[in-house]
Amino acid sequence: MLDPAEVFDQLGADYEAAFHEAPLVWEGLDALLARLRPGDEVLDLGSGTGRPVSERLSGAGCGVTGLDVSAAMIELARQRVPEARFELTDIRDRDFPPESFHVVVAFFSFLTLSRAEIRTMLERVRRWLAPEGMLALLTVPGDIEQRVVRFLGYPIRATSFTAEQWPDALEEAGLEVLWSRSEPFVPTGRSRAETEQHLLLLARKT
Repeated sequence: MLDPAEVFDQLGADYEAAFHEAPLVWEGLDALLARLRPGDEVLDLGSGTGRPVSERLSGAGCGVTGLDVSAAMIELARQRVPEARFELTDIRDRDFPPESFHVVVAFFSFLTLSRAEIRTMLERVRRWLAPEGMLALLTVPGDIEQRVVRFLGYPIRATSFTAEQWPDALEEAGLEVLWSRSEPFVPTGRSRAETEQHLLLLARKT
């Protein structure tokens, strides 16, 4: 089985094509843009190819830092969104000073972690956020931990919480859930057999 970096190196632009039209990606971005101002600092965890998250937020005048474990994704992101900063790193290994960001975006980036690592990352996100800072988290809910699943044709170990458990995990980390949305999505170009449920949560540092 390939590790996550190898999987996303293989997927490259195919990942962007499959998920670019996910409605909750765009709804999450709209919600953030309604709250952000030019010059605000944004951290994009698991930034992928940079589209659409880093591209749209940097286009609104925000300073965007993207982190990704895939060298292929980082190379694509630097080409697509040259105005943002992208670092090749595991999100578990990177740290920032307290209150460095107005917004942290985590779109599907916690799925390959363990539950203990997810809880640790949520605590770190809270520390990195400025007062009243926001976290936008998009995931595939489920009562699973390190379960082998097929992801765009590749076997990968996935972890999540149920839709009912996610708000509790955020609130335990000191993040107040403002609202959540959930709906099914079929990755572009895939069969309905690959339908997955998406869960978007917007939370604020308390």
